[in-house]
Formats: sequence, C-alpha cells, structure tokens
Amino acid sequence: MLNLTLEELIAAVKGKLLSKNEKSLGIDFVSTDTRKLKKNSLFFALKGENFNGNAFVKEAVNKGASVCIVDEYREEYKDLVDASIIKVDNSRIALLKLAAYYRKRLKVKVVAVTGSTGKTSTKDLIAAVLSSKYKVYKTKGNYNNDIGMPLTILNMNDNEEIAVLEMGMSNLNEIHTLAEVANPDIAVITNIGLSHIENLKTQENIFKAKMEITDFFTEKNLLIVNGDDKFLSKIENTDYKVIKTGLKEGNDITGSGINVQKEGIKFKVNTEKHQGNLFIPLYGEHNVKNALMAMAVGYSLNMNLDEMQKGLNALEATSMRLDISEKKGITIINDCYNASPDSVKAALDVQSFIEAQRRIAVLGTMKELGDYSVKSHIEMGKYAKEKEIDILIAVGEYSGQFKEGYGETTIQCTSVEEAIDKIKNIIRPKDSILVKASRSEEFERIIHGLENHLN
Repeated sequence: MLNLTLEELIAAVKGKLLSKNEKSLGIDFVSTDTRKLKKNSLFFALKGENFNGNAFVKEAVNKGASVCIVDEYREEYKDLVDASIIKVDNSRIALLKLAAYYRKRLKVKVVAVTGSTGKTSTKDLIAAVLSSKYKVYKTKGNYNNDIGMPLTILNMNDNEEIAVLEMGMSNLNEIHTLAEVANPDIAVITNIGLSHIENLKTQENIFKAKMEITDFFTEKNLLIVNGDDKFLSKIENTDYKVIKTGLKEGNDITGSGINVQKEGIKFKVNTEKHQGNLFIPLYGEHNVKNALMAMAVGYSLNMNLDEMQKGLNALEATSMRLDISEKKGITIINDCYNASPDSVKAALDVQSFIEAQRRIAVLGTMKELGDYSVKSHIEMGKYAKEKEIDILIAVGEYSGQFKEGYGETTIQCTSVEEAIDKIKNIIRPKDSILVKASRSEEFERIIHGLENHLN
C-alpha cells in the first residue's frame, strides 16, 4: 500500500496512539486474520459473534504486524514494543475509514460490480477484458462485503490502473456504505433476482438496494446494466450516463448468433457503430450477457474488440462457479459456491449444452428465499425436468419440493454423505453431473467424494 505516516494513519481512523513502534512504519499488507499475517503487516482487531480480535494482538505482533488497530484497551499492549497500537471506537468502522482515505490517495479508476447473480463471473470477465491494455486489480474470491472490500482496496499498490471490485449485500444501505468507500467511476449491475429476498421482502427492495451503487454518482459516472432484466431495463432520466446491454433488441450493445462450441461460446456483438465476433471460454447464455456488460466497460475505456478478445483468451475464473472438468470420462460441473433460482436455471442450461449420455443434477437447498422457498424449489424441480435431466438427486430440507416439481423418480437424500453414496452407485462413463446448492450446504464435499471415488 501507499506510504502513510503514523500521523496520517491515526487521523484517517480517528484513533488514539497507545504505544509507538520506533522502527519504520512499513506497511506492506493489511489483514484481520492473524493466520495470514507477515512482516510489516497492519492488523485490524475485529469483533464478531464468536471471536474477538483484540485477544490476538500479541500473536499478530509476533507474526510481524508493525501496526495494530484495536477497539479495546488491554494491559498486555504496553509490552508490545515492536508495534504501534492505535485505539479506535470500532475497528470495523475504522477499517472502512482507512480504505476510504486510501482510495482517495490512489489514482486508480474503479469499476464496481453488483447484482443478485453473476457478479463474480462478470467481475472476472471485466478484469479479463481490461487486462490486455491496463494493469488490473480485482476482488479475490468472495471479498465483497464491508470487511473484504476495504481489505481489497488497502492491499492494492499505487501503480494499479483499474480496480474491479465486487459488492455484495444482504440488506438495504450495505452497498451504500461500500460505494462511499470505493467511490466507483463505473458501476455494473448484472440482474435483480430473488437472492436475499428473505431480508428485503420484495424484488423492488432488492432493486433499490442494488441501485445504491450509484448513490455518489455525478454526470461524470457511468452505469452499465443488463437491459434484459425487467427492473434494470426501466432505468431512465438519470444524472449520469447509462449503457444497457443484452440479447434483446433496443439495448445499446446486443449479442446475437450464439454458437455453443466444445471450448465455449462464440457470438456476434452489435453496437451502434460496428459489429464483430467474440469468443468466451465459458458456457451459458447468462455468461454471454455477462460478457456484454464487460465489453461495455471495455468500450467505455477506449478498447477495441481485438484487445478485449485477447484479454478474454486469458480469463481467470473464480473457483466453484461453473467449474467444468472431466475425470475418467465423466464431466463434473462444480457450481457449489452459491445458489438462487436464477443461478440454478443458468447451471442447468449449461449442463444441457454439454454432450453426455446421461445428465445427473445434484441440487440442494437455496437459502435466504423466505416465503418464496417452497415455490422456488418446486420450480427448480420442474425446470430440471424441462431441461431433460435424466437423474435428479435432491438433498436437504427441500428435497420433497424438488421431487414435487421433477417427479417420482427423484432420488431424495437427507445428507451430503448419503448423496455421495448414491452417486457412487449410479455414476458411469459419459455421464455429466452438476453439483449445486447454497454455500452453507458445503456441496464441495460431494465434489471431493466423487473425485476420490474416481481416482
């Protein structure tokens, strides 16, 4: 990170110095996890329901932290002469304050991405598109909340040209906070689905929450949206520029002529000024829509189609999101990271494109759907039937609803372990198998069990 004086750091977090490290400040890394610390780290001691980072300050210093930001006073801090200890009212808020201060110091252009589904894939596509021309830094993994996003900003170097930051939320005002810290130049919204509707109650509220990404926009900013989405398509008369992309006519940038190939998808890109062909090493119509939004970012930053294609050829996708591999003649589709009705449909769409003698789908609980839970799981069972899934293995509390939608041949399992046993007994070469559920269901255990069986 940039060189900051101790005085600047204290002022940024509105803290009080408890003890001073007389050595160089030298901050090379920022973390809230003592297990990840290294020499010259800045450690934020955060509190949670089941942990208190203030109890690990001594360990942090022993592992190389040169500065620790705490929100409790403890006598043991007096003896930690190898680190500067700064006391604040709330370490979590201090983390946001420091990230906001550091963001202002950076010359980087920020592209922020949110949406009910597809934000991680779109983030990866945007970073890939831009990478052939710019020095790009992107959110790693799922660092998209009020802890992960500021850590992402604080661990950037001052020579980055563009930062692609993912913003997640589960309630109103959360993206507002992230937008205030990141101050994006360009924002991208992928769609308005049912994720987190348990908290927000209506899709209208989800739309409102996602639009918080523009709360600090002026006429200089740009919003890029999926114009095929029924909520996002209606955005108009804003104080900032809006670009709509999608497969439907009427969008500013459209995709057509989708051709699914073994290695990915080729399609035509249409803008007001020209047409051209693009290839993405991904499957699914939803990823064509995501790629069109990424291209809109590229066009807005003065890139041409050839430059964007070069970047996409080196795409680095985040793991456990439609990660397709083959083992002993069996195609494994690992999409365990999360699940909502939209993303389950997208995964089943992808599976329908992959050549196989039999298609097996292992589906589990979609969380945070509230009153929509029963209906949504029935609908996903019906959709699996429509997509000609040969075998549906339904796992967990809504396995009965999956069965109601798919039919009596549904294999119901009460646990991951039972599902693994069932899969071992039925899987055979030339099958494709999709594994998908919400993150808390830990369906990656099914992937591991299957892979171990095939070894």
